Amino acid sequence: MSISTETIKELRGKTGAGVIDCKKALDEAAGDMEKACEILIQRGIAIAQKKSQRAAEQGIIETYVHSGGKIGVMVEVNCETDFVAHTDEFKDLAHNIALQIAAMSPKFVSPEEVTSEADCDIQTDCLLLQPFIKDPTKTIQDIITETIAQIGENIKVRRFTRFELGY
Repeated sequence: MSISTETIKELRGKTGAGVIDCKKALDEAAGDMEKACEILIQRGIAIAQKKSQRAAEQGIIETYVHSGGKIGVMVEVNCETDFVAHTDEFKDLAHNIALQIAAMSPKFVSPEEVTSEADCDIQTDCLLLQPFIKDPTKTIQDIITETIAQIGENIKVRRFTRFELGY
């Protein structure tokens, strides 16, 4: 089956995956766009799992102050190399995570941080489990996993602080 370049371009636009990966996924899915997306998602998860044990000690600290100046966020997002920390994809991810923290006010990065004494709802109080504000069908962890698959390095949210005027 011959896959058109327009179809490959459309899949690439949807997923952010490389051209060759898109072509292979479309070939495997016999041209079915939705099935190809699912194949790429599964491959991205596999890539992220392989890279999850790598040290992520470089990165950036992203800041965001909400309009009106009443809410502010600082978040440390780490990756493996300084080179990746300065790419647009990584900076966009860090910015989106800062927006998420400002909007949803999580208390913890991940469920592993929650102590038995903490009185909280893990789904709403853990950043990585929250639905992404720009696409509620995905969690923050899903967004990070997609970025890992795209840039090829491990990514971790190390810590964050959220400031709200009067609290």
